Amino acid sequence: MRGKWWSNPILSSLTPVIEGSRYVSTNGAEIERVAQWMAAEEFPNFKSTAPAAKSPFDVGQDPDRNIDFTMLIAILNFAFTDFATSQKFEVDYNGVRYSDSEAMYACLHKAIAAGQPILTGQWAASVTRRDLAELFSGNIEMPMLDERVAALNTVGTTLSEKYDGKWHRWVASCAPALYAHGDGLLERLVTEFPRFDDTSNWKGHKIQIQKLSQLGLWSLHRGLAPLGRTVLSDPEMCTAFADYIIPVALKSMGIFEYEGSLDQRIAAGELLPRDSEEEIELRAHSIYAVAVLADEVNARRPADKQLLIPEVDYRLWKSYHATHYPHHLTRTVMY
Repeated sequence: MRGKWWSNPILSSLTPVIEGSRYVSTNGAEIERVAQWMAAEEFPNFKSTAPAAKSPFDVGQDPDRNIDFTMLIAILNFAFTDFATSQKFEVDYNGVRYSDSEAMYACLHKAIAAGQPILTGQWAASVTRRDLAELFSGNIEMPMLDERVAALNTVGTTLSEKYDGKWHRWVASCAPALYAHGDGLLERLVTEFPRFDDTSNWKGHKIQIQKLSQLGLWSLHRGLAPLGRTVLSDPEMCTAFADYIIPVALKSMGIFEYEGSLDQRIAAGELLPRDSEEEIELRAHSIYAVAVLADEVNARRPADKQLLIPEVDYRLWKSYHATHYPHHLTRTVMY
């Protein structure tokens, strides 16, 4: 039985890539093999409304404050590895060394604890490169610092002009769903804040990916449930979050097969240009393959143990995000 997510406009847009790829292919037989053993695994219960274990980056029980923090993270959640040296951004915070995106969380949490107004659109609209270099003080300069400043400035300006500088006011103005005839959170996020509009042109076809927008909204949905807030009435419409790690997981499991030159370029650490055929195929097949895998896993699980795509995505990401196995590199603000 196919999941409801197949009516998602993101998945629908991928058909030309999946049918016409030259560099990446998805092996259906291997998906069935993986689903056979993955179906027996225990998965984190993201549907639970029980109080979550306190995070080292906890900002309290106020839902509005959590919305503002989560969406600030969504703006900045890309590129934590230096493209020239392959060294990851790291910081020490409260006696713990954090790496990659968690290092960013630590820097933001430190600033909030110090009373800096970083959760406001007004701060984002006026932030400078010097401000961010100081905020993200770690073992290396945060990669793509100029691009982060530009993203914050543009998003912060819109927030300040329309929503009093508060993400929670924007969320309250939307229908509580990803899709709601144009008024849904995802629909409005990528329209009102072009920074999040993650699409590509593949041989004349508009391919939708929408990684950071979906990840941010899914994070709101699961993070606010224990605080008594329902953000999404249609979480089953969320797709996988196409990044660097999901292709590694799928390739390692035998689900992905690469054309020989792509394999070599990834292994050599060669940059794949944003919107190149290879990069689009990697991301499109990631979304497609995880959707098929979720179908096959659910077909082998009881009715009360059915999974959503983001839960399968997290299973793959969690197991492979720290692997030494090489992943593709693309200079982009979208993931």
